[in-house]
Amino acid sequence: MTQPDLSKAAPQLQWNQRYGEPGFAYGQAPNAYLAQTAPRYLPAGAQLFVPADGEGRNGVWLAQQGHRVSSLDASEVGVAKALALAAQRGVLIEARVGDLLAAELPERQYDAVVSIYAHLPPAQRGLLHGRFARALKPGGVLILEGFAREQLGRASGGPKDIDWLYSEAQLRAEFGAWLDFIELQTAVVELDEGPYHQGEAVVMRAVARRRAA
Repeated sequence: MTQPDLSKAAPQLQWNQRYGEPGFAYGQAPNAYLAQTAPRYLPAGAQLFVPADGEGRNGVWLAQQGHRVSSLDASEVGVAKALALAAQRGVLIEARVGDLLAAELPERQYDAVVSIYAHLPPAQRGLLHGRFARALKPGGVLILEGFAREQLGRASGGPKDIDWLYSEAQLRAEFGAWLDFIELQTAVVELDEGPYHQGEAVVMRAVARRRAA
């Protein structure tokens, strides 16, 4: 499927268009890396923030595991589908429509921030990643997966501008003032996440913990 570049368009309009298509753009199953890491790093009944959760596949799955989930997404269509999916599966999530660039995040509130393919505008990304880190309680964890810079030119998903993609050095620079990395790797994976994430891809995967100080 041909994938339009959403990185430079009006976020709400473009994501509403994508999430308004039939079915689920990225499937209903949770991201594989999240499903692997969450049982190892999240305490029971954790309070979680899930930025850019779209149609809710990750937030709803986390709620099914017994966690308390707050999510924020630019698309009211995506949020409506996330709430409907949660109701269908018998769980509750707090899914809100909002702009990550404008949102104020409470500090030291969450046991984890789960950032799955939350690619952010390069000019504000460091600021936003700093907010994500400060939103964690001491000892809280970041779980992140996104496309690496080596993904550019592949048809399996992601932004078409290299500045929107991740590198290890960039993530260390943007989170390193607050977090210690437990895992940080570039991986070649086979994506099967709905029609827009299909095929071999190069991703960045990270787990990091907020320092006690």
